[in-house]
Amino acid sequence: MSATKGKAFDTGLFRRVMQFVRPYRRLFWTTFALTILLSLLAVVRPVLMGVMVDDHAAKGDVQGLYILMAVLVALMALEAFVQFHQAYWTSWLGQTVTIDLRQALFAKITTFRMRYFDRTPIGTLVTRVVSDIETIEEIFSQGLLSIMGDLLKLVVVVVVMFVYNWELALWSLVPIPLLLWATRIFKNSIQRSFIDVRNQVAKLNAFVQEHIQGMAIVQLFGRERQEHEKFKQINRGHRAAHIRSVMAYSVFFPVVDVLSAVSIAILIWWGVGDVLQGVATFGELIAFLQFINMLYRPVRQLADRFNVLQMGMVGSERVFAVLDTEAGMEANGTRGTEGVKGDIAFRDLWLAYNEEEYVLKGITFQARAGEMIALVGATGSGKSSMVNVLSRAYEYQKGEVLLDGLNIREYRLGELRKSISVVLQDVFLFSDTVHNNITMNDDSIPREVVVEAAKAVGAHGFIMQLPQGYDTPVRERGAILSVGQRQLLAFIRAYVNAPKVLVLDEATSSVDSHSEQMIQRATEKITRGRTSIVIAHRLSTIQKADRILVVDAGRIVEQGTHQELLAMNGAYRRLYDLQFAE
Repeated sequence: MSATKGKAFDTGLFRRVMQFVRPYRRLFWTTFALTILLSLLAVVRPVLMGVMVDDHAAKGDVQGLYILMAVLVALMALEAFVQFHQAYWTSWLGQTVTIDLRQALFAKITTFRMRYFDRTPIGTLVTRVVSDIETIEEIFSQGLLSIMGDLLKLVVVVVVMFVYNWELALWSLVPIPLLLWATRIFKNSIQRSFIDVRNQVAKLNAFVQEHIQGMAIVQLFGRERQEHEKFKQINRGHRAAHIRSVMAYSVFFPVVDVLSAVSIAILIWWGVGDVLQGVATFGELIAFLQFINMLYRPVRQLADRFNVLQMGMVGSERVFAVLDTEAGMEANGTRGTEGVKGDIAFRDLWLAYNEEEYVLKGITFQARAGEMIALVGATGSGKSSMVNVLSRAYEYQKGEVLLDGLNIREYRLGELRKSISVVLQDVFLFSDTVHNNITMNDDSIPREVVVEAAKAVGAHGFIMQLPQGYDTPVRERGAILSVGQRQLLAFIRAYVNAPKVLVLDEATSSVDSHSEQMIQRATEKITRGRTSIVIAHRLSTIQKADRILVVDAGRIVEQGTHQELLAMNGAYRRLYDLQFAE
């Protein structure tokens, strides 16, 4: 995904974010009202203190002074009460919007076709779903409402200052143009550095996730030092991006402090003279000292708030870019799969993953309900691509695939996929229990059905030997299980779904002889009475198939039974002799 330019505030993006606020609009306007109230309450304190000094302390009115002090304490308690509720509810609102937005994003990602994941680094998507959405939460908790509150406080403070004493106000605001200029430079600098930081974070996430998943390959080929050097380079880029933002803060905050001190110095220099001349009062001078503090602190915070808002805008742009991605399957089918028998037909099928680079070219064959069809051929010949289109993992460009005489696109996508179970060579198990990995957390599949299926495929024994049996967590990707055991769990997963069509993608190519025998028995059990398409690496496993298709360079070059193909003395015979040459 390309880097985003970002804006300090993008009204279009903000409107889209606010769509997720709509269910909570009452709370939003309540927090907005609390923000306004906070801004008004803050300005009352300096005014009260000025009155305390001029009208009571200077005149020795101790009773009046106590009364105003009590009012001031009550005002501060009220301000603390309002501030607590404003901070709590804005954070609650931000977290709630984050939950809804993250759920919408994850739901969108689950609809993407496999081609999207082939081209998009997983670490980048993780960044979008986790950290980018977190920045949107801060739009509410620390960004927009806080900016509005600070801006309102600045306006109120300046107005009160001019009403109170316009001359002192003018002198106090002399450094403000310089402050505005410095703030603008800071905002632009922090904006550029933040975009760089987000790009570096996405790059870092993608690299770390990919290399931790592939650590076995890194170690087996002795690439630890070289990959570490690559990581150091990416990490340095990440650090450099952060340092640029730190540099901007390191320059801007001292500038604000210096200008604040200059304002106070000018106020004292001019204000003391006015007090001595009777033009201003001592209480006004004290009030103005607080006004200046209230003026510069929001300006300093505003720079931070704009940075948070900028982060939220960039995060929003990235998240909505994924939400706007049209990479899903066309799920316009209306037919259910009740009563489907499992007749499959490929008619002049053409498939390309990239433009016109076809990997399947005019594939035509038929599998009647209950038949076992085996696909054999060299690596890259197109075997897996043939089964990929059956469950619509990838969309074909020309021809058609029929299930019981109807195009597979006419069926509802979810029902079509539940009718076709796929057992892959590389079994993926989640960090969950054995039972949940088999049922995919489908509560409609009871434990009794799972146990019966495990016994049928010969896996019940080893499962019961696990520490907690079917409730044993298998850890990430099934780390506590062997390759053969993971493969058997995949068979059970397919079996309990009672599919009409079963696809086995080289299920025995990576297991030992003992596991192969168990998987062979499991294969015979779960393929009985249902249409099966088996991609075979070992020809010994498919000699009983009803028909064997020999695939080469995206085309079916031979088909027939095992004996028929041997008699042809062609491509299948060469594959057979190659495996059984001894």
